[in-house]
Amino acid sequence: MGSNCVGAVTLTDHHLKTTVVGSYPVPAWLKTSSDPQTLREATRLVLDVQERFGIDVIGDGELGRWDLQRRAPAGMVERFVRPMDGVQVGLTRRQREAFVADAATPYRANAPGVVVGDLHDGDLDLLVEFQRAKALTSHPLKFTITSPFMLARVVADNHYKDVERLTMAMADVLAGQMLGIDAAVVQIDEPHLPGCPELTDIAAAGINRVLDAVEAATLGAVHLCFGNFGGQTIQQGHYRRLIAFLNMLRCDHVVLETTRRTQPEVEALKDVDPRIKLGLGVIDVKDLQVESADVVAERIEAHAGLFGIDRLAFVHPDCGLQVLPSAVAEGKLRALAAGRDMFLGARG
Repeated sequence: MGSNCVGAVTLTDHHLKTTVVGSYPVPAWLKTSSDPQTLREATRLVLDVQERFGIDVIGDGELGRWDLQRRAPAGMVERFVRPMDGVQVGLTRRQREAFVADAATPYRANAPGVVVGDLHDGDLDLLVEFQRAKALTSHPLKFTITSPFMLARVVADNHYKDVERLTMAMADVLAGQMLGIDAAVVQIDEPHLPGCPELTDIAAAGINRVLDAVEAATLGAVHLCFGNFGGQTIQQGHYRRLIAFLNMLRCDHVVLETTRRTQPEVEALKDVDPRIKLGLGVIDVKDLQVESADVVAERIEAHAGLFGIDRLAFVHPDCGLQVLPSAVAEGKLRALAAGRDMFLGARG
């Protein structure tokens, strides 16, 4: 990963890396433009901020999903399913009422589309999205996608009419999209399962199918959170109910929120299979208060004391930073890198 300096610590001095989880505050001037060059410059800015503050594995803030025509984010579900063949965009009134009545998605008022036929790539091209960011940096990159299980649970399904078949169809499309994406990390986001872990086997099977297709030199990661809609948690749950799911995953590491989880809940993560490294949140994304480097270092120290330093692969925010003001997001990234360095310095 090179020898880029991060304060007094170089990337070759340690294995505990800093990273981001996904989204980032959208530059205000991008919201007034539908120009591809403006999107390119906004993406460059987001990447440059992370490099400048010493983040080891950076991301494009999910601006690769930006919808130039709407001048808005394409969404963590819409961006993936709407371009696919086999998806009808827009629901009839009856379809919408049936979707709302489905207890599987109580946090959504509408579906992003209706599955009406066998799923295929259609216009979905994630390699182009990745290459846009890759062309703007030489830094190690993270590329994020939404899990096939999450996609299957939030679309209306008039074709497969079976959550397992739909999940695996989504997984097949996403797995085919992984070819050529030589990111440092490919992260699969699964924010649906934590609130309803009854379909653990199906969720894990879909995610593993995508993980198996990730390029050999790329680390595969899975991000679980309990939601961050408008700075609010939208799902109830407990990590203890997710240990079996985590242990089924064929990933290199998991990316977990911890700053708002209880101590007993965090301790439950000790039962995660030792072959899976831990990425743990040490930045609270639901609070406008910018942590000090001391606070971040103390959080890392607590995790290292609980799990052992060798289990920790990454420290990062709990979730994406998009809902925060830009100045707050920048301050939190600066604190993340400084706190990691302080922790390592204290350990000699």
